[in-house]
Amino acid sequence: MSITAHQVVTLHYVLSDVLNDGSTRVLDDSNARDKPLEYLHGHDNILPGLERALDGKEAGAELRVTLSPVDAYGIRNEALVQDVTRASFGNVALEPGSRFQTEGEAGPQIVTVVSIDGDMVTVDTNHPLAGHTLRYKVNVLAVREATRAELAKGHPLPEGTEHSKVEDRKVL
Repeated sequence: MSITAHQVVTLHYVLSDVLNDGSTRVLDDSNARDKPLEYLHGHDNILPGLERALDGKEAGAELRVTLSPVDAYGIRNEALVQDVTRASFGNVALEPGSRFQTEGEAGPQIVTVVSIDGDMVTVDTNHPLAGHTLRYKVNVLAVREATRAELAKGHPLPEGTEHSKVEDRKVL
């Protein structure tokens, strides 16, 4: 079965960041955790560039995908680096590199503390991987039809839940 929209895909991946000198640094490895990624194809569960590369592949496929910043987490936007008052964080302990998830205009966003100067805190609301070229090494393990419940939720449901039963896997 080829990967198309509305199918659940299970895969292992190694995600690397391409550094300025051309070398790579591993950021994540699902093999090391022995926990493959399961996602619903065509439902914005993964980066669009990676999803396009997987379209039409089958279980057993192995591929390497390089995503430019535009196809990954976007170009860094220096306007997203701002100074805010220390009081904005309440009593939370802060140090450069601290990360927080907050609600932004377009939904959840990650805020990284860049520096602290007295009562002013410089924060960066760019995604931590914005501006980075990413490389994926992907091994497709399985492809199956999504259940009606998974299609309604927009993501795969855990194995064994009431809504992931095999008899529900036929999509009308």
